[in-house]
Amino acid sequence: MKQIISGNKLKTYIEEAINLLCGTVKTTLGPKGTNIIIDHSDFSPFITNDGVTIASNIESDNRIINTILELAKEASIKTNETVGDGTTTTLVLLESIYQKGAKIIEEGYNPIILKQELENTTNNILNIIKNKSKKPTLKSLKRVTSIAANNEEIGNILIKAYQKVGVNNIFIKESASEKTISSYLEGYIFETILASPYFLKEDIIEFSNTSILITPNTINYLEEISNLINEVYEQEKPLIIIAKDYDNSFINEIINMYLENNLKIILLKSPGYGDEELKILSDIALISNTKIYYNFENLTFKDLGKITNITINKENTKITFTPNFNITNKIKLLEKDPSDNNLKRIGMLNKGIINIYVGAWTTTERREKKMRFDDALCALKSAQKGILPGSGLILHEISNNFQIKTKGDEVLKEALTKPLTQILINAGLNSQNIIENIIKNNYHSLYNVMTNTYESINNTSITDTKEIIINSLKNAVSIASMLLTTTSLVINEYEPNLKKEDYSEI
Repeated sequence: MKQIISGNKLKTYIEEAINLLCGTVKTTLGPKGTNIIIDHSDFSPFITNDGVTIASNIESDNRIINTILELAKEASIKTNETVGDGTTTTLVLLESIYQKGAKIIEEGYNPIILKQELENTTNNILNIIKNKSKKPTLKSLKRVTSIAANNEEIGNILIKAYQKVGVNNIFIKESASEKTISSYLEGYIFETILASPYFLKEDIIEFSNTSILITPNTINYLEEISNLINEVYEQEKPLIIIAKDYDNSFINEIINMYLENNLKIILLKSPGYGDEELKILSDIALISNTKIYYNFENLTFKDLGKITNITINKENTKITFTPNFNITNKIKLLEKDPSDNNLKRIGMLNKGIINIYVGAWTTTERREKKMRFDDALCALKSAQKGILPGSGLILHEISNNFQIKTKGDEVLKEALTKPLTQILINAGLNSQNIIENIIKNNYHSLYNVMTNTYESINNTSITDTKEIIINSLKNAVSIASMLLTTTSLVINEYEPNLKKEDYSEI
């Protein structure tokens, strides 16, 4: 039996879901927002003020409320996926837009018209935000990262990494110790898979000006590359071979030559699997100025790639190389598809990569600290497209300066004031007096709740990125509009915790 909830009953449930979600998360907004403890069945409870993490963990034992919650959560989740921050601001806006819009609809206004007006007004606001944004300086980028992490030390660590390798070549990982360490890796690095451990006479193998043969095939017989072996013997040239696999008899023959005759040949197996393997091999061929060989007939050292330097240990192999035109073009091509895998490849082909290993005394603290690093890195990435004075100042200024012509204007004029107000409330301040002073100064200053002082917007330490503000507003309006135009909810199966009076039968 399918059941339906509609009318005032549904409205009551939506309000309860919005209050539960937004009311919980909004207390974390701003540098003096509070933390939330989250219990989890798979690991120990942890403490966080990360909006999307908190929102994702909010549930109800009521099926109706839970269904609405899942829809409402999408606003903050979408913001997080796009720009990595601004999730709490999204929910503060969502709560206000829905509450004000619901009152207007209750008075008899058409919800579809209201939705259209909200969308039109939002587009006008977004254009204003875009025009007000400025290109970030290094100083402003540091502020953005520090604010996103709510931690100046994290901001400093990320900015140092950014200056060295750029924003897309930084990767955040958990450390096994209590220390947070940045590890700079220059060159092309991949997993070491030796054909035999006997090749590793010492902890590290290092060759300079080395020739390299790359193939996705399995090498079975010594005769396949006998001419190359002869050149290694005669000229004492080192040779690195990277192949899919090797026949055991072939491996044994090479090892004997390597150990007994000091033949400088190292057999490596291709790292990765499937497409990943081919991508790695193509990158190595590119930096070695060679190609991937499928046939070894008449192959000589002149045909092989050349490596400036190669270092091999038990875990990783690193190839250093000189950048050239072909590598630059490859980087531009990879930048068109900025997946995590491609970003790592770009880093290794360009300036190198930095892994930041986040450490802390306890698992709970380490997990929470890593979330701060993740948020700060996402904010740093989005800041590349422009920054604005923060603390909800821009939204409040826009609200104060546009005239109400439609009901959509009325809803958003009120909603845009909420982020600034909530930040001040969470800091335990008199929001009304502070906002009045900001307005008197024509929004040329904002209030720093950490120092309890007013700062000029031209020299403020409080900044937001254009992308975070835009996505927070867009996603809040999108989900609020959907909820405002929803009149019924279908539940597909009956559950004991839903009382009979909650339903109307279809």
